[in-house]
Amino acid sequence: MKNRHPFYILLLLVISFYSYGQERPDHTLNKTVHQHADIQAAKNGISFLAIGDFGRHGAFTQKEVARDMGTIAEILDLNFTISVGDNFYPTGVQSTQDYQWFSSFENIYTHHLLHEPWFVALGNHDYEGSVQAQIDYSKISRRWEMPDRYFERFIEIDKGKFLQLLVIDTNPFVKKYKTNPEKYLGINDQDTNEQLQWIETKLANNDPKIVWKIVVGHHPLYSGGKRKNEQETKDTELIFEPILEKYQVDAYICGHEHDLQIIKKSNKKVMQFLSGAGSELRETGKIEGSIFAEAVPGFMAFTLTNNILKAYVIQSNEKDFKVIYQTEIKK
Repeated sequence: MKNRHPFYILLLLVISFYSYGQERPDHTLNKTVHQHADIQAAKNGISFLAIGDFGRHGAFTQKEVARDMGTIAEILDLNFTISVGDNFYPTGVQSTQDYQWFSSFENIYTHHLLHEPWFVALGNHDYEGSVQAQIDYSKISRRWEMPDRYFERFIEIDKGKFLQLLVIDTNPFVKKYKTNPEKYLGINDQDTNEQLQWIETKLANNDPKIVWKIVVGHHPLYSGGKRKNEQETKDTELIFEPILEKYQVDAYICGHEHDLQIIKKSNKKVMQFLSGAGSELRETGKIEGSIFAEAVPGFMAFTLTNNILKAYVIQSNEKDFKVIYQTEIKK
């Protein structure tokens, strides 16, 4: 037995080394995943996350939020992520080689499921840099998708039924930006009538294969936060709410306010999900139609089947996340 002892030690070392090499990089998520039965993947459906106002080189709570996005992505077997804009603070990016692509995006959102597509909207801070660089980065990155300032995607849910996803650019509709073209670069070159016509044409598509319509933009229709009474919020509601209602859009996903809100006005079909708590936070509050409002670090997660949309509000804590609210829309 004494002669065999070194052999067994060597064998154990080999097994240990091999096991370590085969361990998943995200193996530490397993315990967390199994402890949260209050959020589950949809059977015969898809899932996605919504985050906004986040690009701060990992500062404030950006890293904690990114960590929990990875965990939720694992739970839901994520299909894609939506960014509602203000992707880079304080003044966007300058080029496709800007180091912020690494310090605020690539090196922050590292979970393998966060390398599924990101459908990205533009925020006002993105207009303070090169919007074209963010568009061009779509040709470099396999996950960053911004083919233009506004665009459409059809995503199959199950058995030939689709989500129609429109990502729009709300920035040119904000009057105060257009009076400051030195700050908001190229803002006056944008044809708002052309975009509105495009939005109406797309949403008028009544193909029976489309079972859900979701629009993504940066500015909220309504808010109980800092910009509750500002003209930009009133104008966004005045311009876009009638269009979303006319074409029976199910959800509008936005940011701009640095908090988490869900609002559904009485007698309106569209439900607004505001997910702007990806990094820095601001105080928030409620208005008529507010279902939920909290200024905590986090994001929103969604599951979608042919007949039900479930939305989860995720709060990121120091070491773990918490589902602090959930709601649903049924067909």
